[in-house]
Amino acid sequence: MKKIIALSTLLLYINFCYTQPLLNTKNNYNACLDSLSVLLKNNGNFKKAVFLSENCFFNNKMQYEKFDAEVHRLTQIAKLWQRANPLIDYKEKDSADLINNLSIFKLLKDTITFIGPSEEKYYHQPYTYDFNDFFGRENWSNMFVTKLLLTHKGNCHSLPYLYKMLADELNANCWLALAPNHMYIKNRCRKIGWYNTELTSGEFPVDAWITASGYIPVKAVQQGIYMDTLSNQQAIALCILDLAKAYQQQTDNFDDGFIMQCCDLVLKYHSNNVQALLLKAETGKRMYQKEKFNKINTSSASFKEMEQLYTQIYNIGYREMPDKMYMQWLRSVVEQSEKYSNKQFADVIRKN
Repeated sequence: MKKIIALSTLLLYINFCYTQPLLNTKNNYNACLDSLSVLLKNNGNFKKAVFLSENCFFNNKMQYEKFDAEVHRLTQIAKLWQRANPLIDYKEKDSADLINNLSIFKLLKDTITFIGPSEEKYYHQPYTYDFNDFFGRENWSNMFVTKLLLTHKGNCHSLPYLYKMLADELNANCWLALAPNHMYIKNRCRKIGWYNTELTSGEFPVDAWITASGYIPVKAVQQGIYMDTLSNQQAIALCILDLAKAYQQQTDNFDDGFIMQCCDLVLKYHSNNVQALLLKAETGKRMYQKEKFNKINTSSASFKEMEQLYTQIYNIGYREMPDKMYMQWLRSVVEQSEKYSNKQFADVIRKN
């Protein structure tokens, strides 16, 4: 028996020597923001947006053609799985959409076996959750799809991103959705309506469980900051937010306007993106503190703007989820998945 070697390890070139000097960092980030702005305005390709953001962090050392080829390879595996596992009892008009989404889920969360010409068995291994630095605080690249492709380990940022990229390739309907410190997939099928796909555990949790366990106030749901479907443009806007966070980590430069520019662009297309509001408020706070320390006369105006942002964030229902609580939540997602699974959708899968 043989194991399929992920072509990403052969095709994707990333220089992981993070200690080397960064060249023309600001120029690279400005150029990347310009490219992402065009994609955002034109409601462009999410896959390209993800690549641009991640490639900028690596000083533009990656090749899009190789990244694209790896995504294409995974798409072909999903299509092969569909041919071997056709829907049997599902007769609704959206059957093609359902099988597309099921194939992506299987590709990401289950082992897929291939039989070679000489009856040899080959395997595509599932992608697992990496509990190491899942916020990307030590190294922002731990949030990347490129890291997920290389290691088969990811988190609630890279796994949903890859899911959406594959769905776009297959013309399948799916939507990114946000929860505190978390991202997942929302799907819809005609037989049961909306259902959630949780790639951390490989389950389909019900809304009530996400609301009750995920530290989500009712007001936050009503305001649409959590558990709502994101449009393709809003998904691309997330890549611009990623770019701002990468810039923050690589440069620690919060007062040259770049981070604020990114946040404002995100909020133009996704006005209640709470992560963009938070980053803008925190950046404004640091700018105010610097102005106050240097006794700059604009500090009072900076304080007022910062105060307004924090008030807005509170009024739309955001409450901070402590890291310890989030870790406990993650563990429960993995270890107690049977308690919150969508039984109705599980029945649909089981019959097919």
